[in-house]
This record gives sequence, structure tokens and C-alpha cells, in this order.
Amino acid sequence: MRALLSVSDKTGLVDFARGLADLGWELVSTGGTARSIRDAGIAVRDVSDVTGFPEMMDGRVKTLHPVVHGGLLARRDLPEHVAAMKEHGIEPIDLVAVNLYPFRETAARKGVSPEEVVENIDIGGPSMLRSAAKNFAAVTVVVDPADYGRVLSALKEGGDALAFRRELAEKAYAHTAAYDAAISGWFAAQRGDSFPNEMSVALRRAQSLRYGENPGQRAAFYMEHAGSGLAALTQRGGKELSFNNLLDLDGALLAADPFRGEPCCAIIKHTTPCGLATGDSALDAYRKALACDPVSAFGSVIAFTVPVDDAAAEAVSSLFVECVVAPSFSEGAVEILGRKKNLRVLEGDARWSPGALDFKRVRGGFLAQERAPLPSVTENWKVVTERQPTDAERADLAFAWRAVAGVKSNAIVLARNGATIGIGAGQMSRVDAAFVAVHKARTIGHDTKGSALGSDAFFPFRDGIDQAAEAGVTAIVQPGGSVRDQEVIDAANHHGMTMVLTGQRLFRH
Repeated sequence: MRALLSVSDKTGLVDFARGLADLGWELVSTGGTARSIRDAGIAVRDVSDVTGFPEMMDGRVKTLHPVVHGGLLARRDLPEHVAAMKEHGIEPIDLVAVNLYPFRETAARKGVSPEEVVENIDIGGPSMLRSAAKNFAAVTVVVDPADYGRVLSALKEGGDALAFRRELAEKAYAHTAAYDAAISGWFAAQRGDSFPNEMSVALRRAQSLRYGENPGQRAAFYMEHAGSGLAALTQRGGKELSFNNLLDLDGALLAADPFRGEPCCAIIKHTTPCGLATGDSALDAYRKALACDPVSAFGSVIAFTVPVDDAAAEAVSSLFVECVVAPSFSEGAVEILGRKKNLRVLEGDARWSPGALDFKRVRGGFLAQERAPLPSVTENWKVVTERQPTDAERADLAFAWRAVAGVKSNAIVLARNGATIGIGAGQMSRVDAAFVAVHKARTIGHDTKGSALGSDAFFPFRDGIDQAAEAGVTAIVQPGGSVRDQEVIDAANHHGMTMVLTGQRLFRH
């Protein structure tokens, strides 16, 4: 039996090669892989000895040869294939272990030249994988070092293991498809096209989930790249994450993102905030966010933008919470939160990958869009009312504008002193969203007089302004852009309000 080994990732290589050699397999290898095996005292033949041609053109040509691909593709059950192998001196190759040039890692390096990226496009590796996988009836193909142990166990047990080889073939084709998707995406990016005519999205299963949004729905979490987004988080406590946990974690991080660099806490239910606040510390921000709607906060997911210390952990632990995510936790905080055995504690920086697109599933396809920019707070905001905002109102408007970006549309937030006091989310009309925000605030006992209001999109009619005025709101921030903007501005002037137009819509469907 003969195995061809050619890997960029040398993890587990020597043990795998030794295991094959101990089973009596002949080893054939290339370049650095052959050196690693030989340095370990294991007999190995260079692929050039098999092909009769040296590796050439800086390694671009070494395995692209009929002796290699004939040995992989020949069907052992067809006499004409066997005769052709004999006629041309081709010996069968029964196992291929290949992992590919590190294209993604190279392309992701800062300052890397396009020429270096192109040189890390593997040609021979995918060709061997595809040949071996096509002939899985006779050939074992291995792309993942994590499978080395399973392969050796199957070989030791003997038997046909056809189902296992088919599984490995499936994995090989998924691997080459993802590899090609990364390459085509890089080429599209080089010409500045985020939306090419054809797009492949390569995903890898990070974990199976107990169920989806509801019991009875099977589910799994797939990631784009290891070490980015939610996959970059380290779980430091609690039970396994659920489908809904992951959705809410994404919503929590989205709500907190505009406040990076300052202590902020976002409390999330069903992917939208029920409380959001900044403060002097994680504890202060948490207390202010919780005060917005402590009833809805039961069973929530909480995100912090700053490390969680013991004091903040003690406060959070008094509430039933599904998940807490933060850049880091003190050891005391981990111990305190760990007393709640079901509370998931997640640590790390879960930023989006640069240039990542936002996909939404629809029947028969996907919608793709650029990631929404963070809500901007600039001097270019236009005050359109007769009354200018006070300094305190400017601060509340800036907070309300950043806060409303994380709320489901139609979205209205009421804010004061760096905290939400009322949130109206996901309503069918903007006036309903305003009503809900005021109603929630008053139900909890917040005084809405003198608060600021943020709206994620323009007011189509003046009724939302009238309702805000009745609640005592004195300042409004909204994008503007309605054909009835003047009617809305006139309403604000009638009530003595100040209103700022940002020119930036923040829909979140």
C-alpha cells in the first residue's frame, strides 16, 4: 500500500507517517513534508523519484503528473484501467494526505503583496484531493490533521471502510470549495467588487446545536473564519450555547458596538435592547441599563464594552441571565458568575472581519449588503428648529442616536444622562413605536419630561412628534428625508422642541 503525503500544516504529520510506516505502507512525499518525515527517521521516497521529473519552477510543478494522478484515479475494478497502469508503469496510490498552501492566512497579513498572495494559491494540492476523492471507492483522502487518528484506527481494524472513505471525500470537496471561494473573493476584492456575478460563501461548522429557534428544529452554528466574529469568543462558564443565545449575542454586540472605548452595557431580549447605557464603570453602566426595563431584562443576554470586575459580576449574578459577553473578566468575576451553572460567560473581541458582507436569507436565495456603518455623531448634524439644543440635550441626542441603531425597526428610544429610559422596537408604524417607548418608560416609573428621543428613520407624519411632546420630550434626533419634513419641523417648533437631522438612516429589519 502506498501513501502520498504533502502538507503545509505539519501538525501530527510525523506521528501519522510513523503509524502508516508501522502498518507497512510505503510513503511518498514532497519538499518540506519529505524532509520532516525523513528527519524523524522514517523512510520516505521523494515524489520526483516516482514521477521521474524533478520538482521545478519553485515548486509549482511537482505532483501534476500522470504517474500521480493515474495512481489516484485508476479504478481497480476495471481491467482496462489496471492494464493501462501496467503498460505505463503506474503504481496505485491508496491514500493521500494533503492540506493546502495557507492562502487565507497569507492574504490576511498586513502589507502582503499581491504577488505573494498569488504564490500561495495551491494547484497540485487541490488536484490531488479531487482525484483521490473522486476515487474514494479505493483511495482514502485526508485534508484535516484531526482525522489522522481515525484513519490509522480504520486501517488497523481492516475491512472495507467504504462509508468512512466517502465521508472523507465529502470533506475534501468541501475543503477545496471553501479554498476556491476564498481565492475568488480575494480576486473580486482586488478590483473593488464586493458583489461579483457569482459568489461562494464558505462556512465551517463550529458546533451542532441542541435545536433551532424552537424544539423540533435541527440546527448548527457555522462560521466564516476561525477566530473572527462569535467564533472568536472563549466560553469561560455555563452550559452549551443555543441557537437563540447566538442570535441574542449578535444583537447585544451590535447594540454595544457604537460605544466601544467607553463603559457601556447592553441588555438584550429577542435581539433588541431592553436597556442600554454608558457609565463611569461596568457596574454603573449595568445599573443604568437595567433601570430602563428590569422586567424585560429577566432571561436576557448582556454585553459589556469593558472588562467585567467582581462588583459588576455580583450585580449581574442577582438577575436571571442567559449569557454575559465582555472583552475580559476578572478571575473573581468568573468565579462569581460561575456559581450560576447555566449562565454562559463569553470573553473576547467578536468584531466583524474586515469587508465582511451582511447576508439575509430569503426563499430561493440570499440578500447581500455591506455592513451598516456605525451611527455617526458629527458637527455636520443640522439643527432644523428655531431652538438650538442645550449642551445637555446635545449629549442626550448623541447617546440616543447611537442607541437606536441597535433597536429593531421601527425604532424609537427615549434617553437621558447616557441611558435609555424607554424603547419602542419592531412596531408597524413609527407613532406606535413612540407610544410603546413612552408607555414602557412610564410603566417602569421613569419621568419622560426633558428626555431626548432618537428615531432610526424619518417621521412620515407629525403625529409621532405630537406624542413625544405630550410625554415631555424636548429634543429629537432623526435622519430626515420625508416629503413631510417641514410639517414635522413645524410640529417641533410648535412644541418648543429642538430637532436635529443626521442624514443617516439606521433601519434594522
